[in-house]
Amino acid sequence: MADSSPSSAAPLPAAGGPALGSPGAVVAITGANGALGRALLRRWHARGARLIALTTCEEPLALNDPAGDPVPLRQVCWRAGQEALLEPLLAEVDVLVINHGVNRLGRRSAAAAEEALEVNALSAWRLLELFARVVAQRPAAGRPRAEVWVNTSEAEIQPALSPLYEISKRLLGELLSLRALDLAATLRIRRLVLGPFRSALNPYGVMSADWVAGEILRQAGWNCGLIVVTPNPLTYVLMPLAALTRRLYYGLVSRPEPPAA
Repeated sequence: MADSSPSSAAPLPAAGGPALGSPGAVVAITGANGALGRALLRRWHARGARLIALTTCEEPLALNDPAGDPVPLRQVCWRAGQEALLEPLLAEVDVLVINHGVNRLGRRSAAAAEEALEVNALSAWRLLELFARVVAQRPAAGRPRAEVWVNTSEAEIQPALSPLYEISKRLLGELLSLRALDLAATLRIRRLVLGPFRSALNPYGVMSADWVAGEILRQAGWNCGLIVVTPNPLTYVLMPLAALTRRLYYGLVSRPEPPAA
Protein backbone atom coordinates (compact mmCIF):
# COMPACT_ATOMS: atom_id res chain seq x y z
CA MET A 1 0.00 0.00 0.00
CA ALA A 2 1.46 3.32 -1.02
CA ASP A 3 0.54 6.92 -0.37
CA SER A 4 0.76 9.12 -3.43
CA SER A 5 -1.00 12.32 -2.44
CA PRO A 6 1.07 15.42 -1.62
CA SER A 7 -1.22 16.03 1.33
CA SER A 8 -0.97 12.50 2.73
CA ALA A 9 1.97 13.34 4.99
CA ALA A 10 -0.43 15.11 7.32
CA PRO A 11 -2.46 12.45 9.14
CA LEU A 12 -6.19 12.79 9.41
CA PRO A 13 -7.42 13.98 12.79
CA ALA A 14 -9.01 11.35 14.94
CA ALA A 15 -12.71 10.96 14.22
CA GLY A 16 -14.90 12.59 16.80
CA GLY A 17 -18.65 12.10 17.04
CA PRO A 18 -20.20 13.56 13.90
CA ALA A 19 -23.42 12.11 12.55
CA LEU A 20 -23.63 10.92 8.95
CA GLY A 21 -23.03 13.86 6.64
CA SER A 22 -22.03 16.23 9.43
CA PRO A 23 -18.72 18.11 9.22
CA GLY A 24 -15.83 15.95 10.38
CA ALA A 25 -17.03 12.51 9.26
CA VAL A 26 -14.17 10.45 7.81
CA VAL A 27 -15.24 8.94 4.49
CA ALA A 28 -13.15 6.43 2.50
CA ILE A 29 -14.11 5.65 -1.10
CA THR A 30 -12.68 2.87 -3.25
CA GLY A 31 -12.58 3.36 -6.99
CA ALA A 32 -11.90 6.99 -6.15
CA ASN A 33 -10.30 7.78 -9.50
CA GLY A 34 -13.38 6.71 -11.48
CA ALA A 35 -16.20 8.98 -12.54
CA LEU A 36 -18.49 8.09 -9.63
CA GLY A 37 -15.64 8.03 -7.12
CA ARG A 38 -14.62 11.56 -8.05
CA ALA A 39 -18.21 12.77 -7.96
CA LEU A 40 -18.78 11.25 -4.51
CA LEU A 41 -15.58 12.80 -3.19
CA ARG A 42 -16.76 16.25 -4.32
CA ARG A 43 -20.24 15.73 -2.87
CA TRP A 44 -18.87 14.54 0.48
CA HIS A 45 -16.41 17.45 0.52
CA ALA A 46 -19.34 19.84 0.16
CA ARG A 47 -20.76 18.28 3.34
CA GLY A 48 -17.56 18.88 5.27
CA ALA A 49 -16.30 15.31 5.35
CA ARG A 50 -12.63 14.38 5.64
CA LEU A 51 -11.78 12.26 2.65
CA ILE A 52 -9.68 9.16 1.98
CA ALA A 53 -9.40 8.26 -1.70
CA LEU A 54 -8.60 4.57 -2.20
CA THR A 55 -7.43 3.97 -5.74
CA THR A 56 -5.21 1.80 -7.90
CA CYS A 57 -3.94 4.93 -9.63
CA GLU A 58 -0.47 6.03 -8.52
CA GLU A 59 -0.77 9.49 -10.05
CA PRO A 60 -1.84 12.18 -7.56
CA LEU A 61 -5.60 12.61 -7.60
CA ALA A 62 -6.35 16.33 -7.96
CA LEU A 63 -9.96 17.46 -7.57
CA ASN A 64 -11.50 20.91 -7.50
CA ASP A 65 -14.82 21.98 -6.05
CA PRO A 66 -17.35 24.01 -8.11
CA ALA A 67 -15.60 27.22 -7.03
CA GLY A 68 -12.30 25.93 -8.43
CA ASP A 69 -10.68 25.39 -5.04
CA PRO A 70 -8.74 22.14 -4.46
CA VAL A 71 -10.51 19.37 -2.59
CA PRO A 72 -8.31 18.21 0.31
CA LEU A 73 -8.00 14.45 0.49
CA ARG A 74 -5.69 11.67 1.51
CA GLN A 75 -4.88 9.33 -1.37
CA VAL A 76 -3.95 5.72 -0.70
CA CYS A 77 -2.98 3.31 -3.47
CA TRP A 78 -3.95 -0.34 -3.13
CA ARG A 79 -4.83 -3.40 -5.22
CA ALA A 80 -7.45 -6.12 -4.98
CA GLY A 81 -5.98 -8.81 -2.75
CA GLN A 82 -4.31 -6.24 -0.47
CA GLU A 83 -7.37 -5.58 1.67
CA ALA A 84 -5.65 -6.64 4.91
CA LEU A 85 -3.11 -3.84 4.50
CA LEU A 86 -5.93 -1.32 4.84
CA GLU A 87 -6.87 -2.45 8.36
CA PRO A 88 -5.05 0.35 10.26
CA LEU A 89 -6.53 2.94 7.92
CA LEU A 90 -10.07 1.62 8.30
CA ALA A 91 -9.86 2.24 12.05
CA GLU A 92 -10.18 5.95 11.24
CA VAL A 93 -13.17 5.58 8.92
CA ASP A 94 -16.80 6.40 9.70
CA VAL A 95 -18.23 5.66 6.24
CA LEU A 96 -16.64 3.19 3.80
CA VAL A 97 -17.95 3.36 0.22
CA ILE A 98 -17.04 0.18 -1.70
CA ASN A 99 -17.21 1.38 -5.27
CA HIS A 100 -14.35 -0.19 -7.25
CA GLY A 101 -14.86 -2.51 -10.19
CA VAL A 102 -13.86 -3.61 -13.68
CA ASN A 103 -15.96 -4.21 -16.77
CA ARG A 104 -14.28 -6.14 -19.59
CA LEU A 105 -17.00 -5.72 -22.20
CA GLY A 106 -17.47 -8.72 -24.45
CA ARG A 107 -14.81 -10.90 -22.84
CA ARG A 108 -15.43 -14.43 -21.51
CA SER A 109 -11.96 -15.97 -21.13
CA ALA A 110 -10.84 -17.69 -17.93
CA ALA A 111 -8.49 -14.79 -17.16
CA ALA A 112 -11.25 -12.24 -17.62
CA ALA A 113 -13.60 -14.29 -15.43
CA GLU A 114 -10.98 -14.52 -12.68
CA GLU A 115 -10.37 -10.76 -12.80
CA ALA A 116 -14.08 -9.90 -12.71
CA LEU A 117 -14.81 -12.21 -9.78
CA GLU A 118 -11.75 -11.05 -7.83
CA VAL A 119 -12.22 -7.31 -8.29
CA ASN A 120 -15.99 -6.92 -8.46
CA ALA A 121 -17.06 -9.52 -5.92
CA LEU A 122 -14.38 -11.10 -3.71
CA SER A 123 -12.33 -7.97 -3.06
CA ALA A 124 -15.47 -6.01 -2.15
CA TRP A 125 -16.65 -8.82 0.12
CA ARG A 126 -13.27 -8.98 1.89
CA LEU A 127 -13.34 -5.22 2.49
CA LEU A 128 -16.85 -5.52 3.92
CA GLU A 129 -15.78 -8.25 6.33
CA LEU A 130 -12.58 -6.45 7.30
CA PHE A 131 -14.35 -3.18 8.04
CA ALA A 132 -16.95 -5.01 10.14
CA ARG A 133 -14.19 -6.61 12.22
CA VAL A 134 -12.38 -3.30 12.66
CA VAL A 135 -15.55 -1.53 13.75
CA ALA A 136 -16.47 -4.31 16.19
CA GLN A 137 -13.08 -3.96 17.92
CA ARG A 138 -12.91 -0.20 18.33
CA PRO A 139 -14.54 1.86 21.09
CA ALA A 140 -17.94 3.16 20.02
CA ALA A 141 -18.07 6.10 22.41
CA GLY A 142 -17.83 9.51 20.82
CA ARG A 143 -18.32 8.48 17.22
CA PRO A 144 -21.29 7.74 14.97
CA ARG A 145 -22.40 4.28 13.98
CA ALA A 146 -20.09 3.16 11.21
CA GLU A 147 -21.56 2.73 7.74
CA VAL A 148 -20.60 0.76 4.66
CA TRP A 149 -22.06 1.59 1.26
CA VAL A 150 -21.69 -1.16 -1.35
CA ASN A 151 -22.12 -0.41 -5.05
CA THR A 152 -23.58 -3.64 -6.42
CA SER A 153 -24.96 -1.98 -9.59
CA GLU A 154 -28.20 -2.55 -11.44
CA ALA A 155 -26.38 -5.47 -13.07
CA GLU A 156 -27.33 -7.38 -9.92
CA ILE A 157 -30.78 -7.98 -11.42
CA GLN A 158 -30.75 -6.48 -14.93
CA PRO A 159 -28.77 -7.19 -18.12
CA ALA A 160 -25.71 -4.98 -18.57
CA LEU A 161 -24.55 -6.33 -21.96
CA SER A 162 -21.48 -7.69 -20.18
CA PRO A 163 -21.90 -11.26 -18.85
CA LEU A 164 -18.88 -11.30 -16.54
CA TYR A 165 -19.86 -7.95 -15.03
CA GLU A 166 -23.37 -9.24 -14.42
CA ILE A 167 -22.17 -12.53 -12.90
CA SER A 168 -19.66 -10.88 -10.56
CA LYS A 169 -22.08 -8.16 -9.44
CA ARG A 170 -24.80 -10.73 -8.78
CA LEU A 171 -22.36 -12.69 -6.64
CA LEU A 172 -21.53 -9.55 -4.68
CA GLY A 173 -25.22 -8.79 -4.20
CA GLU A 174 -25.95 -12.31 -2.97
CA LEU A 175 -22.99 -12.25 -0.56
CA LEU A 176 -24.09 -8.87 0.76
CA SER A 177 -27.63 -10.11 1.37
CA LEU A 178 -26.37 -13.20 3.18
CA ARG A 179 -23.74 -11.52 5.36
CA ALA A 180 -25.93 -8.52 6.17
CA LEU A 181 -27.98 -10.82 8.40
CA ASP A 182 -25.01 -10.86 10.80
CA LEU A 183 -23.06 -7.71 9.96
CA ALA A 184 -26.02 -5.33 10.30
CA ALA A 185 -25.60 -5.57 14.06
CA THR A 186 -22.20 -3.90 13.69
CA LEU A 187 -22.59 -1.73 10.59
CA ARG A 188 -25.23 0.39 8.92
CA ILE A 189 -25.25 -1.21 5.46
CA ARG A 190 -26.48 0.64 2.38
CA ARG A 191 -26.74 -1.06 -1.01
CA LEU A 192 -26.23 1.17 -4.06
CA VAL A 193 -28.11 -0.12 -7.11
CA LEU A 194 -27.14 2.20 -9.94
CA GLY A 195 -28.21 2.28 -13.55
CA PRO A 196 -26.02 3.27 -16.50
CA PHE A 197 -24.03 6.44 -15.90
CA ARG A 198 -21.21 7.76 -18.07
CA SER A 199 -17.82 6.46 -17.01
CA ALA A 200 -14.77 4.59 -18.29
CA LEU A 201 -16.61 1.36 -17.48
CA ASN A 202 -19.67 2.47 -19.45
CA PRO A 203 -19.13 5.25 -22.00
CA TYR A 204 -22.75 4.84 -23.15
CA GLY A 205 -24.35 5.71 -19.82
CA VAL A 206 -27.37 8.00 -19.93
CA MET A 207 -26.85 9.63 -16.51
CA SER A 208 -24.02 11.87 -15.32
CA ALA A 209 -21.88 10.57 -12.47
CA ASP A 210 -22.29 13.85 -10.57
CA TRP A 211 -26.09 13.63 -10.70
CA VAL A 212 -25.97 10.01 -9.56
CA ALA A 213 -23.68 10.94 -6.64
CA GLY A 214 -26.11 13.66 -5.60
CA GLU A 215 -29.02 11.22 -5.69
CA ILE A 216 -27.08 8.69 -3.62
CA LEU A 217 -26.43 11.21 -0.86
CA ARG A 218 -29.98 12.52 -1.03
CA GLN A 219 -31.46 9.05 -0.50
CA ALA A 220 -28.92 8.32 2.23
CA GLY A 221 -30.17 11.49 3.91
CA TRP A 222 -33.62 9.90 3.91
CA ASN A 223 -32.00 6.97 5.78
CA CYS A 224 -32.60 4.53 2.91
CA GLY A 225 -30.75 1.25 3.17
CA LEU A 226 -31.53 0.38 -0.43
CA ILE A 227 -30.52 3.25 -2.71
CA VAL A 228 -31.69 2.91 -6.31
CA VAL A 229 -30.74 5.42 -9.01
CA THR A 230 -31.72 4.42 -12.54
CA PRO A 231 -33.93 5.48 -15.43
CA ASN A 232 -35.35 1.93 -15.54
CA PRO A 233 -38.65 1.84 -13.59
CA LEU A 234 -38.57 -1.96 -13.34
CA THR A 235 -35.53 -1.81 -11.05
CA TYR A 236 -37.48 0.18 -8.45
CA VAL A 237 -39.92 -2.74 -8.26
CA LEU A 238 -37.67 -5.74 -8.79
CA MET A 239 -34.75 -4.78 -6.54
CA PRO A 240 -36.75 -4.37 -3.30
CA LEU A 241 -38.49 -7.67 -4.03
CA ALA A 242 -35.18 -9.41 -4.67
CA ALA A 243 -33.65 -7.98 -1.49
CA LEU A 244 -36.66 -9.00 0.62
CA THR A 245 -36.84 -12.48 -0.90
CA ARG A 246 -33.14 -13.09 -0.24
CA ARG A 247 -33.42 -11.83 3.32
CA LEU A 248 -36.33 -14.15 4.09
CA TYR A 249 -34.78 -17.17 2.34
CA TYR A 250 -31.30 -16.78 3.82
CA GLY A 251 -32.79 -16.13 7.25
CA LEU A 252 -34.77 -19.37 7.04
CA VAL A 253 -32.09 -21.72 5.69
CA SER A 254 -28.94 -20.39 7.38
CA ARG A 255 -27.91 -19.56 10.91
CA PRO A 256 -25.20 -17.43 12.57
CA GLU A 257 -22.04 -19.05 13.82
CA PRO A 258 -21.98 -19.56 17.61
CA PRO A 259 -19.60 -17.23 19.47
CA ALA A 260 -16.06 -18.54 19.76
CA ALA A 261 -15.31 -20.10 23.11
